[in-house]
Amino acid sequence: MKHTGPSKLKTVEEGKQMQLEKVAPEHRERLKALLDENLDLFVDQLPYGKPPDRGIEHAIELKPEAEPVSRAPYRLSPKEQEEMEQQIKDLLAQGLIRPSYSPWGAPILFVPKKDGRWRMCIDYRALNKVTVKDKYPLPKIDELLDRLGKAKYFSKLDCASGYH
Repeated sequence: MKHTGPSKLKTVEEGKQMQLEKVAPEHRERLKALLDENLDLFVDQLPYGKPPDRGIEHAIELKPEAEPVSRAPYRLSPKEQEEMEQQIKDLLAQGLIRPSYSPWGAPILFVPKKDGRWRMCIDYRALNKVTVKDKYPLPKIDELLDRLGKAKYFSKLDCASGYH
């Protein structure tokens, strides 16, 4: 299937309507009431700036012999180039990124999302090769699922690609 480009949701209300249309008619009223009751969980736009300080300073530990890695950008179609410029403009305006003159660099690519929008992905494989591996592995997915107990329903909240 050829992906023609992003179809961005303009508001939370549009996203809600899109989800309601996917549900069987007999369940729509209950879902609508649930979404309306929890409307404060969904925002049209992320707050400006970085998330609040949580007292943890993140750092990437590099191997002692590591030299700065900079990879050439991947080739983008005109639509992907336009999408990249728009996403970077949005991230700059929100204060989530800033211009950099670092000798480090990683290429980007776009992956289509189910709703037709594009997710920007950064290829950090070259950086990962010179990074000291974390000694604390992530928990196994089957153990995480076991913790959910006997829950019957699960949902995916796309938090506007952020961790705010």
